[in-house]
Parts: sequence; C-alpha cells; structure tokens
Amino acid sequence: MAEFDKTYWEHHWNPTTSNGVRELPAHPYLATETAHLRPGTALDAGCGTGAEAIWLAAQGWQVTAVDISPTALTTAQARAAATDAITPIDWVEADLVRWEPERTWDLVVTSYAHPDIGQLPFYQRIASWVTPGGTLLIVGHLHDHQHSGNQHDGHHRHPENASATVEAITSLFDSPCWLIDTAHEQTRTVHPDGAPMQLHDVIVRVHRTT
Repeated sequence: MAEFDKTYWEHHWNPTTSNGVRELPAHPYLATETAHLRPGTALDAGCGTGAEAIWLAAQGWQVTAVDISPTALTTAQARAAATDAITPIDWVEADLVRWEPERTWDLVVTSYAHPDIGQLPFYQRIASWVTPGGTLLIVGHLHDHQHSGNQHDGHHRHPENASATVEAITSLFDSPCWLIDTAHEQTRTVHPDGAPMQLHDVIVRVHRTT
C-alpha cells in the first residue's frame, strides 16, 4: 500500500520529480453538482494546485483550501493570484488526517484526495465538517485492473488503496442525518499531455439534514 504522507505528496507535486506540475482545470462535476447551491462557505479538502478552490471562489464561495503539500499550495496561490474576480481564498497547509478545524462549512468537497488512513475513514472524517443543511461532494478514482496501470495526472500509477466504490461510499451515509443526492460512476477523457487519457470516476453528493 502506498503511504500518502507529506513526502509522497511533495514528490507528487514537485515539478523536478514528477514530470511537471499539471495545472488542469476544475473537474466538470463541480459545476454540475453545485449548480443548485447558493454560494456560502466551502472547504476544498486536498486542494492540490487549486483548480477546484479557484473555481469555487470565482462563483462567490468563501473558500478554505487545505493541502498537505507546500509545493502544491505555492502553485495554487500563484494560479489564484493570476485569476481575476475571485473571492480571496484561505490557503492552509495541514494534514487532513490530523487537522482539527474548529468550525464547519456549507460545502465540503474533495477531489481525488488520497489520505494515509484510507478513503472511507477519510470521507467519514471530512463529513463531520459539513454544517447541518450543508453538502458533501466526493469525487474519487474508480480503479479496475486495467485502469490501475494508468497514470494519475501524468505523475504516478494509481495505488490499489486509492479507490472506493459507489456502494462503499454511500454505505457511510445510511443514516437519517444524511440524504444521498447523487451516486454514480462515469468515464471521461482528459488530455494532460495532448494525448487522450481515460479517467474512471466515482461521484457522490450528499447533504446533511441535522
């Protein structure tokens, strides 16, 4: 199993060790799954180089963007500084597995984040940071045998422990406290180096009732 610690992510985002930092746009699910929401406070849990955080800020969300990698955050802050008309973003360097925020958010999003405690415990953890009436959006890699050999954003192979199925994720929210709004799998094609690459995604959106 991969150890998704700070050293791993620093290597992942370091342009001298990972074929360059990919500055991909925000994934399309963010727009489609939040279109009905009124902008409020948002947490991007595992923000990487900031694509989703910047998109949310451009829609008027008050964003807290957290990542374990200072290299990723430096790139994210530079991207944000070069973007016009966005709400200021609060960038936080922290290990989300051990971070203890003393607040909650109207929207918590996580996109392809891989913690060292495993996907499902991580999703349970960040779900506790959703305010009552708020929304949690999870976008993750769905790996099969063939896909596990592909490259993640052009950098690394997908580790086996970096995946969770729709069924496994939705089982976390089998409670009167949560309602499941979206739960599906999708395949899309991206072009990180000009050549097409397929991503197999799992998308789950839930909202907290109490």
